[in-house]
Amino acid sequence: MLDIKLVRTNPELVKENIKKKFQDEKLVLVDEVLAMDKEFRECKQRGDYCRSQRNALSKQIGALMAKGQKDEAEKVKAQVAEFAKELADLEVKEEELSNEIKKRMMVIPNIIDDSVPIGKDDSENVEVERFGEPKVPDFEVPYHVDIMERLHGIDLDSARRTSGNGFYYLCGDIARLHSAILSYARDFMIDRGFTYYIPPFMIRSNVVTGVMSFTEMENMMYKIEGEDLYLIGTSEHSMIGKFMDTVLSEDELPKALTSYSPCFRKEVGAHGIEERGVYRIHQFEKQEMIVVCHPDDSRDWFVKLYTNTVDFFRSLDIPVRTLECCSGDLADLKVKSIDVEAWSPRQKKYFEVGSCSNLGDAQARRLGIRIKGKEGNYFAHTLNNTVVAPPRMLIAFLENNLREDGSIAIPAPLRMYMGGKEEIR
Repeated sequence: MLDIKLVRTNPELVKENIKKKFQDEKLVLVDEVLAMDKEFRECKQRGDYCRSQRNALSKQIGALMAKGQKDEAEKVKAQVAEFAKELADLEVKEEELSNEIKKRMMVIPNIIDDSVPIGKDDSENVEVERFGEPKVPDFEVPYHVDIMERLHGIDLDSARRTSGNGFYYLCGDIARLHSAILSYARDFMIDRGFTYYIPPFMIRSNVVTGVMSFTEMENMMYKIEGEDLYLIGTSEHSMIGKFMDTVLSEDELPKALTSYSPCFRKEVGAHGIEERGVYRIHQFEKQEMIVVCHPDDSRDWFVKLYTNTVDFFRSLDIPVRTLECCSGDLADLKVKSIDVEAWSPRQKKYFEVGSCSNLGDAQARRLGIRIKGKEGNYFAHTLNNTVVAPPRMLIAFLENNLREDGSIAIPAPLRMYMGGKEEIR
């Protein structure tokens, strides 16, 4: 959510930003906010006048009564009553205007960084850098589910019967590999100075609307029937919510956290759920990074965060690239975002395995996350990034470590989590 002062003082900047995100239907919201804000401030100014007059007149009543001037006192009482009634009406109107302004402000997108490439959708995202040499083996690389099934590591048919499409059973060494990757990711981030958390897996609606846009909420979140609770789509949701309505001292910052959680997503939209596969699913697990920092430090932290993901995948010898998200592909709260994509030898192309986002002060403004400064409080900046999200990451891992005989090589960093195994057969 933007600062209302920015909309007042520079509405053309806000409108230009909306155009850059190809959301022209939202341009009218800026004018509506300006008109309502003007009316709101006029109401507030009139309310302050009524309040001061009511208070001043109220003080006169006792003095008039003490002098025996009852008629005069009654006239003043009538004036007080008039001001009180007008004030009550103004307060109702102020609240109504405030709610309508907030409703529109929550939909107006955040100001994107100047470095973000302008484009309509993800087809116009821009490659930044490649890490590692992508290889295609001499033998055919099967579909990832076929690889898992040959190793007795996945059961989609049973999951389809119990839960429907978008769910899976992992078993045996594949399930162990899944857990090993998460354990390695946890320790990888702890070694880089991040504090490890396991957060709540359900959050209230005021946290949901604080961390994401309404569109994301509708397309992603599962609501618990009869409760003001939602299943989290990523641990970022509850981890950022942890700081709601807090004032942090500058010497506490940055807060660099890494969290594990299951994630639950409707996956409503163009991509849909796969009939057979684990690339886009309703349930998965993830190791995440979250940073709460001083506004001046968020650019540097953004680079550090996506570099951590690149380094993690490269430590397992998986080639990756970074892709800058264009303006039209950015969610409304994001200032800047970079995807990390892993190489798929089967498809001979890269696919997304993580996303790093700088949200500026958007989440902090919605949730009331402030920093106590020498010259007053100000809003923090928040960032998040995926360390690893199996089972999607398993696709890249299995394809890049597959041998011609169908076995899977286990890189050295994972062996301690796999009981010393060097391969899966």
